[in-house]
Amino acid sequence: MTDDISHEEHNHDEKMHVHPHVHSEGYVHTHEHLHGVPHDHHTDSPAPALLNVDGVNFEYKTDRVLNEICVGVARGEILAILGPNGVGKSTLLKCMNLILQPKTGTIMLGELNLTKMSGNDIAKNVGYVAQRNDSARMTVFDSVLLGRKPHIGWRVTDNDYSIVERAIDQFGLADMQLRYIDELSGGELQRVCLCRAIVQEPSVLLLDEPTSALDLCRQMEILRAIRNVVDHHDVATVMTMHDLNLALRFADRFIFMKDGKIYAMCDKSGVTAEMIEAVYGIPVDVIYHNHMPIVVPCE
Repeated sequence: MTDDISHEEHNHDEKMHVHPHVHSEGYVHTHEHLHGVPHDHHTDSPAPALLNVDGVNFEYKTDRVLNEICVGVARGEILAILGPNGVGKSTLLKCMNLILQPKTGTIMLGELNLTKMSGNDIAKNVGYVAQRNDSARMTVFDSVLLGRKPHIGWRVTDNDYSIVERAIDQFGLADMQLRYIDELSGGELQRVCLCRAIVQEPSVLLLDEPTSALDLCRQMEILRAIRNVVDHHDVATVMTMHDLNLALRFADRFIFMKDGKIYAMCDKSGVTAEMIEAVYGIPVDVIYHNHMPIVVPCE
């Protein structure tokens, strides 16, 4: 595993105030500013989004699951999709690379419309790690090499092997590269799947519950690896999560989903107890420890 990358955190200052703004699309956007200082949040100049989701709706048969979703994610940024079970988090993630076809709306990768791209071209640009990954009787090396499939022509090249070898070293898998993946622990298998996605050399990384069913140590290991990849490879990353405190620790921005819609969109400074109670239906306190927001249930 590479050295951990220290993640810049926002300082909490009592002079800072968080104000909500209700957008025309219906979701709440929050931002932080100094008390008494005029501020127009519409004049901010954030990094341009690489992946843009605009007006996406999705239905399972006649059930509307996603309703007018609009969100973007920039290079070098982790966007966490949060919300209770059944609100459409995984569905939205799968729509972002057309595993699921939205009923309406557009998904743009820079200037490219994903619906007009081939599956192979999407795979070259968008890496996806599912919530559950089936193990098979193949070695770690061969499993990671499969990530090069979108780029491989008639044969595997020396460049393909070099990319795989570097990634295996980066993720600390060198000592187990000849082991079979059906012999690995959950944390080890998750590292292999993330490594396989990285050798695709994607500009966008989609991760569905990357820490599910892992203990605290392995959760931190995986999320540090993800943060490291984002910071060093300038990848735009979207991940669904259930653990609010892990999300607040490692992600840069957040969307909170409720009833198939985006209820709120914010950075760390905008996460409030009122917002979380409205989304999850449980009263909480948001406290700060070492300048890091922590969500504590009141019940």
